[in-house]
Amino acid sequence: MTLNGWIQIALFCAVVLALVKPLGLYMTRVFTGARTPLSPVLGPVERGLYRAAGIDAGHEQSWLGYGLAMLAFHALGFVLLYAVLRLQALLPLNPMEQAAVAPDLAFNTAASFVTNTNWQNYGGESTLSYLSQMLGLTHQNFLSAATGIALAVALIRGFSRASARTVGSFWVDLTRCTLYVLLPLCAVLTLFYVAQGMPQTLSPYVEATTLEGAKQTIAVGPVASQVAIKMLGTNGGGFFNANAAHPFENPTALANFVQIVTIFALGAALTNVFGRMVGDERQGWAILAAMMLLFVAGAAVTYGAEAAGSPVLNGLGLTGGNMEGKEVRFGIIASALFAVVTTAASCGAVNAMHDSFTALGGLVPMLNMQLGEIIVGGVGAGLYGMLVFVVVAIFVAGLMVGRTPEYLGKKIEAREVKMAMLAVLCLPLMMLGLTALATVLPAGLAGPANAGPHGFSEILYAFTSAAANNGSAFGGLTGNTLFYNVTLALGMLVGRFFVILPALAIAGSLAAKKRVPASSGTFPTDGGLFVGLLVGVILIVGGLTFFPSLALGPVVEHLAGAAGQTFATGG
Repeated sequence: MTLNGWIQIALFCAVVLALVKPLGLYMTRVFTGARTPLSPVLGPVERGLYRAAGIDAGHEQSWLGYGLAMLAFHALGFVLLYAVLRLQALLPLNPMEQAAVAPDLAFNTAASFVTNTNWQNYGGESTLSYLSQMLGLTHQNFLSAATGIALAVALIRGFSRASARTVGSFWVDLTRCTLYVLLPLCAVLTLFYVAQGMPQTLSPYVEATTLEGAKQTIAVGPVASQVAIKMLGTNGGGFFNANAAHPFENPTALANFVQIVTIFALGAALTNVFGRMVGDERQGWAILAAMMLLFVAGAAVTYGAEAAGSPVLNGLGLTGGNMEGKEVRFGIIASALFAVVTTAASCGAVNAMHDSFTALGGLVPMLNMQLGEIIVGGVGAGLYGMLVFVVVAIFVAGLMVGRTPEYLGKKIEAREVKMAMLAVLCLPLMMLGLTALATVLPAGLAGPANAGPHGFSEILYAFTSAAANNGSAFGGLTGNTLFYNVTLALGMLVGRFFVILPALAIAGSLAAKKRVPASSGTFPTDGGLFVGLLVGVILIVGGLTFFPSLALGPVVEHLAGAAGQTFATGG
């Protein structure tokens, strides 16, 4: 480890924290319907969209109505994306004449982008047309990100309102987020990335002649516009197979730094939106403090492990850290920091191969996801996931002092705790259940490129990434098979919507409650004690996935032996 490495981590944290208040203020104004600097230009567009869609902007929905609107919207989005991929060969903007995507791969990809996961069992430049990249993937990148933010705002209203029957309008929140937040920021980012050297063209791929006289096809396309929303919306799906390790998708150290900042920017700012909308900004800062505490710890461990390198190579005198699977232009610190950011924020983009990290360096990204993707998390998804943990933490605090749990003047009762635990428990069910299934079936055992413990980690990482809606991969798993396309899609759908619906139910329940005045016995939730309690609860509940996954190795080995398989996990 070097001073330069620690300076980069500190600079990243400082820039993110500096963006929290201005972005938080702006988004608060957007979602409360207040006037913004963009209102004179975008206001008429917003009202025109409502008229065209027949939406009454003044009509709000109950939590159930909000949830049903969201589900119907994404069901139609799934069908549209699936159709685009299956009909790709017949549609325009296909200069390289890409064939139709196979049914199981199209199913997996549609589930992936609709759920903001962006798991990719294909190479974008060799599989998809420009129309599929733009109308299919980039389109869903905007809408899935906007949905996450809208749902977080709905949950915030549950905490901020009293004796209310509604939590807002899904259609209005979705429209305002896309129109006022995502599109303007992505337009600026796209121009910046083009200036850094990213392609943005509809021209066919370029034919080049190498120094040896061989012909080489260089893939180009509308890259910069996809990367902008890929990072800002914590989507993570790459235009190229190598994702952010590709020089056209991440050309410079400055572009790399801006990308990781934008991954965190909106998710961190939403904590400020929470504080402003509940009337106490300190509440938002307390939640952000818990997030950043977990993030900095993870970044330090990963950077330390990768900088220390492999004990085997160090024993041979080959010191200097672990550079396997990393781009020389980024080095160890930028690669390690990127890995922690992308898995803490449910983004899934990668600028290095996590499969090549050291054992400890690869463990932290997996743990980030197994904690529930709440360390900043996906845009919106991180906040509503964290607020679910807040409900659990407040319940635990109430048990310890023998009082009815309260948070922001609302009593946390059995209904809220049951919904919170339902949201929390669906993730380990998918992560561990599907991993166990894959490691005893021949179709699952055919996937990992490595035998033994590392092969087991490749499978566990894949299902962890899918259920956590992250989308990153260890890199050694052959996932484009019928078994993995279907099971990973199942993990993605459950991991997204089985967390969203309980969170909305919590929002509706809290919004209907009356506010209880604070008393001398009210547990303060804006100080260090609460931050410590929240972090502790996250680590304990996250252990529902993490520690069983460590113990699952011997169980899988036993079951595989009973089934006549040779897969060995090595514990």
